[in-house]
Amino acid sequence: MGTILVTGGCGYIGAHTIVDLLENGFEVVSADNLSRASEHSLSGIEKITGKKIKNYCVDLTDAKATENIFIENPSIIGIIHFAAYKAVGESVEKPLEYYENNIFSLVHLLKMAVKYNAKHFIFSSSCTVYGNPDAIPVTEQTELKPAASPYGATKQMGETIVRDTAFIQPLSTILLRYFNPVGAHPSTAIGELPIGRPQNLVPAITQTAIGKLDTMNVYGDDYDTRDGSCIRDYIHVCDIAHAHTLALQYSIKNNQVKSCEVFNLGTGNGITVLEAIKAFEKVAGVSLNYKIGPRRAGDIVAIYANNDFAVKKLSWEIKYSLEDMMRTAWAWEQSLVK
Repeated sequence: MGTILVTGGCGYIGAHTIVDLLENGFEVVSADNLSRASEHSLSGIEKITGKKIKNYCVDLTDAKATENIFIENPSIIGIIHFAAYKAVGESVEKPLEYYENNIFSLVHLLKMAVKYNAKHFIFSSSCTVYGNPDAIPVTEQTELKPAASPYGATKQMGETIVRDTAFIQPLSTILLRYFNPVGAHPSTAIGELPIGRPQNLVPAITQTAIGKLDTMNVYGDDYDTRDGSCIRDYIHVCDIAHAHTLALQYSIKNNQVKSCEVFNLGTGNGITVLEAIKAFEKVAGVSLNYKIGPRRAGDIVAIYANNDFAVKKLSWEIKYSLEDMMRTAWAWEQSLVK
C-alpha cells in the first residue's frame, strides 16, 4: 500500500500509530530527533508487530536533512506529522522555541510532500485550536477562539498552513483535532514516557502512585465546573492511533469531499481532573497524594468533543473506556520498574 512517513514516530502517539499502521498493511519509516522521545519505543513496536522500523534521527527544521528522507525512500506516499513541541505550560515560557520548531518543520514537510508526490498528508492538530469555546461539546464547525497558549497558536497556524497549501497543490490533507490521549498499548510494550517531570495529567498520576513523584498538583479548583477542576475529554491512545489509519485509508480511497478535511477525535465525554483521579484510584486501588495548586497559565476551563463526523465518515469506533485508559496506563507504569 506504499510507505508512510511518521514524524515523531518514537513519541507517544506516533509509536502507537506506527503499530496500528503496520497491523493494517502499511510500510512505515519514522523521523524523530529524540529530543522529546526515546528509542525505547522502537523496540516496543518490534515486540508487538515483529517488524523493525527505521528511524531517521533528523531535526525537521533542517530542510536538507528532511529532504534526504524522501530521497532515500521514494516509495513514501503519505505523511503523518506528529513531531512538535506540545507542553502548554512550557510554550508560555518559551514561545519562540515553539513557533520555530512547530512551524518550520511543518513548512519543510509540506514542501517535500509536494516535491516528492507524497500527496496524503495528515496533520496532528489539537483541541487547543478552539481556545475557550462559547459552548461545548465542540464540533468541527465551532468558531476558533484566540489560542490560550503559544502551543495552541502553533496548531491554529499549522491548520491554516496545511489548508492554504492543499488549496493550490495536489495534496489530500486531513486535520485531526484530538483531545487528551491517555493510556498505553495493552501489551505494555509501549506507552507514555515523559522526559523530566510529566506535563500531562495521567503520567503525573501514575508516577505519583508508584512513588516516582512525592505528590502531584491539581492546577486550580476554582473553575466554573461541577467540582472546580478543569474538564477534558480523555481518550485512549490506541483509539486515537486507529483513527489515523482510518483517515489515511479514507484519503487514499479518494473519499474526501474537499482537499482539506477536519475531524474531532475525542470520546464526547467531559471528565474533570478530580474525576479522572478518582477513576484511577478505583482501578488501581491506590490513594493518590495530590495537592490543589493555583491555576496554570495557558489552561482552558473546559472542552470536550462532538465526534459524530469522525464516527460517520471514518467509521471510527471508541473501544476503550475511562477505566481501560487508567488500567493500561497503570500497567505500563508498573512495567517500567520490572
